[in-house]
Amino acid sequence: MSSSSNTSSVTGSTPVLTPTIITELIHHPYQPPADFASPQPPVQKASTVFFPNVAAMRSRQWQDKSAYTYGLHGTPNSYLLEEKIATLEGAKYCVLAPSGLSALSLINLALLKTGDQVLIPDNIYGPNKAMLSGQLASFGISWDVYDPLNAQDLAQKITVATRLVWLEAAGSVTLEFPDLIGLVKVCKEKSVLCALDNTWGAGLAFNAFDLGNGIGVDFTAHALTKYPSGGGDVLMGSVCTRELALHRKIVNCHMHLGIGVGANDIEAVQRGLPSIVLRYQAHDLASRQLALWATTQTAFVQVLHPSLPNSPGHQHWKALCTDAIGKAAGMFSVVFDASVPSAQVDAFCDALKLFQLGYSWAGPVSLVVPYDLPSMRSLKSSPIREGVLVRFCIGLEAVQDLQQDLVQALKVAGFSA
Repeated sequence: MSSSSNTSSVTGSTPVLTPTIITELIHHPYQPPADFASPQPPVQKASTVFFPNVAAMRSRQWQDKSAYTYGLHGTPNSYLLEEKIATLEGAKYCVLAPSGLSALSLINLALLKTGDQVLIPDNIYGPNKAMLSGQLASFGISWDVYDPLNAQDLAQKITVATRLVWLEAAGSVTLEFPDLIGLVKVCKEKSVLCALDNTWGAGLAFNAFDLGNGIGVDFTAHALTKYPSGGGDVLMGSVCTRELALHRKIVNCHMHLGIGVGANDIEAVQRGLPSIVLRYQAHDLASRQLALWATTQTAFVQVLHPSLPNSPGHQHWKALCTDAIGKAAGMFSVVFDASVPSAQVDAFCDALKLFQLGYSWAGPVSLVVPYDLPSMRSLKSSPIREGVLVRFCIGLEAVQDLQQDLVQALKVAGFSA
C-alpha cells in the first residue's frame, strides 16, 4: 500500500481508505507500551482530549478527577501535582492557579459577593490588599484591617457582613508572627471562613489545617512560585481545603474564570518538590545566622525574624512551630534608624554584589528590597520601629560570602561596622 495515495479500495462492501502521508502521520496507530516508570512523571500536554464515543463525551466528569474532558480542566500532570500539594499542605483537595496572586484572587472571587466584608491583617501581602481595594471594592465588597497580633481586635471587627478573614503567617515584609491559633479560634466562634496565605510556611513549618485541639483554617493559598518550585523561574499557585463543599466553590470559580497552568510549569514544580525539605532547611538556617549577625550591627535598630526573641510574635511562632528548632523560612528584615535618609539606604542596597534587587524569594539567588513601610500599613500602633525597612531573602549561597557582602555594602554606604 502506498502512503502517497488517497484512493480507496473495496473489500466486500466495506470501503478501505488509503491515507496520504500527512494524514497517516497525524493519525498514526502506534501506541508505546504503558509500563514506563522513571523518577519524574512524563509531561502530557493537551488542550483537546479525545473521547472513545459520544456516551463517554456526555458522561465524563472532571471535577472529582475521575476522568478528563479538556486540558484546561485537568491532565494527568495537573491531577498528580494537585494531589501532592494537598498532601504537603495537610489538605484533601487542591486546585492549581497560574500564580500565587491568582490563587488569592480565586478564593476572594469564589466566596465574596456584593455587600460582603473581608477582614485583612495589617501586614497582608500587598497585591491581595490592592485587589480588595480595587476590583472587589468596585463590586461592592468592603474590607477592614485588624491587628494580627491581637485576636481580640479581630473579634471586635467581625460584623454580620463579614464573610472572610485573611491570615498571614508570618506577615509580609515585616515578618511578625500572628496569634494564628487565637485568630482561627475567633473565626470558628463567629462562623466566619478564614484563609491563610501559607507561602512562608510552605506546608512545612506547621500544618495549617491542624493547629491543635481541632482548630484549623478553611483554606490555604500557596505561591508554588516559591519553595515548591525553588528555581525562581516558575509562576504558579494553589488553593487547598479539607471540605468538599468549599472545594467545589473553588473548582466552579476556577472553571468560570477559565484559568489553567502549563504542562512545562507543572513539570518544573514536580522536579522541585523532592528537594523542598532540604532547600527549606538550608534557606532557614542561613537566614537565622545572618539575622543573628544583623543584631550586632549598629546600623540596624531592629531585626525582624520570628526566631529572634525580640521579634514581634516570637512567642506565637515558638508555640506553633514546635519541632526541634522550629521552622522559619529564609527571610529576615532590618530597620534603619529613622534619621537615616532613604537615599543612604538605597546606596547600601545598590552596593550589594551577591544580593540582587528583585521581588519573590526561595530561589538559589539572594534578594534584597527596600520598602516604604508607612505607605503599606493602615494601623497607627505597630511593633515595627520607624525608619526605612529592608527585606533580605536568602538564597543558597555560602553564608560567609553573604555576610561579607553585607559588610562591604554597609561600608560603601557610609555606615560603621
